[in-house]
Parts: sequence; structure tokens; C-alpha cells
Amino acid sequence: MKFQGSSNYVATADLMLAVNAAITLKRPLLVKGEPGTGKTMLAEEVATALDMPLLQWHVKSTTKAQQGLYEYDAVSRLRDSQLGDERVKDIHNYIVKGVLWQAFSADQPVALLIDEIDKADIEFPNDLLRELDRMEFYVYETRELVKARHRPLVFITSNNEKELPDAFLRRCFFHYIKFPDEDTMRAIIDVHFPGLKCKLVQEALSIFYEIRDVPGLKKKPSTSELLDWLKLLLSEDISPETLREKDPTKLIPPLHGALLKNEQDVHLFERLAFLARRERN
Repeated sequence: MKFQGSSNYVATADLMLAVNAAITLKRPLLVKGEPGTGKTMLAEEVATALDMPLLQWHVKSTTKAQQGLYEYDAVSRLRDSQLGDERVKDIHNYIVKGVLWQAFSADQPVALLIDEIDKADIEFPNDLLRELDRMEFYVYETRELVKARHRPLVFITSNNEKELPDAFLRRCFFHYIKFPDEDTMRAIIDVHFPGLKCKLVQEALSIFYEIRDVPGLKKKPSTSELLDWLKLLLSEDISPETLREKDPTKLIPPLHGALLKNEQDVHLFERLAFLARRERN
């Protein structure tokens, strides 16, 4: 079982190597990188390419590790007991299986995505150490040990919002997705917009990377934002010549709301344009 890329996802050689290393080692693949670099999509495309079902666990700030295993719905059981429901005699009726339990009990190997693990509490990764290492957990309410029938292919993404514990990192194979260079970005654009005019792509990429290089930018535009911007340029029929205009008083590109996502960065470009006008006068 090897991942060799897909027609919908531009995977670099080192990224494919990381995926296959995680498969060989039977370790979770921890993927870091800037938001919008395709970390979540990687799990989706690998699952599709390897013909594996994909289970997704999108972590929030309030997410607890126990929710990935199971939850005991004591409130529903109490309510049913008050109503005289016969279901209360079997506690299994009130055990809600989490994503990890579903992955462990699947009839075939599955891909499991634990998305944005760094959003949760710092103890969240530590609480999953045993389950990810031994591929088993104990259900105290029913006194049963749940073991994985097949070891899932685990993808874990992080945006580096929090440092992850060393004990957790030791159990993962790590890969950092570097921001794509221009050649890789052209290949990505070609996947999403096949046959797009080379001149428009060249001008758009030139502006995009110039924006990313501006000192003091709070949030650099990502790959997904570039694709959104290109979609708008095509929709509004913006020509390469319009993008090519080098008037220093018009530093903010057309439809910049797809690229600049906060007022500080917009004000930064407005100040740069103001200074350019003063220099010209």
C-alpha cells in the first residue's frame, strides 16, 4: 500500500515519502504547515487514492479526548427510566461510539483524520497516547476492552497554535508542508483551473508572492486564498494587463478581499500607497 499522488492533489516527492513512511512504520502522520496549504485535503486524497473510507474528527477548543472514544449518555438513561422504558436495562443503548471506536471496529482498514489537534486543551494529545500507541481502550461502563480490528491510517494536523507534548511527538512521523514555490503553485492552479491563460497566471502569481513578501504583514495569503482570488479574476474578466499596471499609487490589487483578511493588512497597503504618492509629488 503506497501513496503515489492523485490527479486532484499536487503532492511533492517529500510529502509522498512522509505518507508512505507513516504507513510503513504504522505511526500517525503529524502534518504541520501554514493554514490553507492542504493539510486536511491530504488525508482526503490519500484515502481516495488508497480506496479507504475516511473518518474525520474536527477538534475544537472544547473537545475532550474521551469524545473520540465514547460518551455515556446518563441523562437519556435517567429520562428513559422515569418513563419506564425497557431500554434502560441495557447500558449499551446509552453508549455513543466516538470516531476512534468507529475506526477500531471497522470491517476494513480506514483512514482517520484528527484535524487541528492544537486547538484543544494541552492535555488532549496526552490523553490519546495509549489509544494511538496500543490501538485499544477500555469501556468502564460496560467493562469491555475495545481493540482495533485493523490499524487505521491516522493523519493528525496542526497549525502550530500550541506546542505538542514530547511523548506525543515521539509516537508520530512528522512532516512540515512547506509553502509551495512558484512551479508547484502553477501545478496546483492547473489542477483547479485547467487551461487557464499563462499570462493571467504569471501576473497573478507575481502579485501574490509580492504581497506575501511585504514586511509587517499580519496574515500572509495562503494557497486556498490564491485560488479564490483567481476564481474572482476569471468571474470579473480581469485582464492580465490590468494586473500588470505598476502604478505605485494602486498597490492594493483588484478584489483584494480574497487575499487580505484583516484591516491591519489593508491599512498597511493603504499607507504604502500614500507614501508612494508623496514620493511622486
